[in-house]
Amino acid sequence: MRDTGNARSAGDARSAEGLRWEKGEAVGREGSTSLAESAWFLTLFCTVCGAGIGWLVTLLADWLVTLRWAPLQGPAKLVTSVPEPWLTIGGIAVGAGLGLVVGFVAVHESLSVRVSADRVVLGVRGSSQEFGRDEVALAVRDGKQLVLLGPDGMEIAREGCNLSWARLADAFAGHGYRWADEDPHRDEFRRWVPGMPGLPDGADALLRAREVARKKEEGSEEGRELREELLRLGVVVRDEKKRQYWRTPLRP
Repeated sequence: MRDTGNARSAGDARSAEGLRWEKGEAVGREGSTSLAESAWFLTLFCTVCGAGIGWLVTLLADWLVTLRWAPLQGPAKLVTSVPEPWLTIGGIAVGAGLGLVVGFVAVHESLSVRVSADRVVLGVRGSSQEFGRDEVALAVRDGKQLVLLGPDGMEIAREGCNLSWARLADAFAGHGYRWADEDPHRDEFRRWVPGMPGLPDGADALLRAREVARKKEEGSEEGRELREELLRLGVVVRDEKKRQYWRTPLRP
């Protein structure tokens, strides 16, 4: 676990004008540090990858039609019926278009984090969550997820994160927040089994519903809502290898 230093002084915050970039991080006029994945890079990367896959599909179709035993002979013959160079151009164009769509989805799903001396703001899926300084007792890296813990040990946020963990740690520590490289409560989690004892009333039913929602779509909005309902009952949930684990923090 890494302890934090002092937050920026009010004088330093007032001296900053507009936004400036330091080591890939946006520093605002109020002394806040913002981290986010580059939208243009994500979109460009997915588009280029899509174009490459589209080109490879045309090559694969050309190869499949030469084999008697290969599957998907019908679709392969349909693809190769398009004359060159339109086959290659079309494959690349379709692949690039699909990649562009995937890129937009990736940007929409990506996490942005803004940290200042008095608050933490998490942005994802076109919405944001804001937490005051007194609400955030610890910021934690849990695998590929960023977790914020409250003073009572309850999770107040858990989001998938592809940002630089070193920069996140520096951002939180630089503004006076405590940071941990792993969840200090990890050993308290128990694997959920339907009907197991120890859960608050109603929690087992919510976990059953969440299990169904997760099988339909990983990270679905319904699954997120059910997690929030469980938090209201005092149950913290984490997912690992398609299984649900839970703990109930001891409240003061």
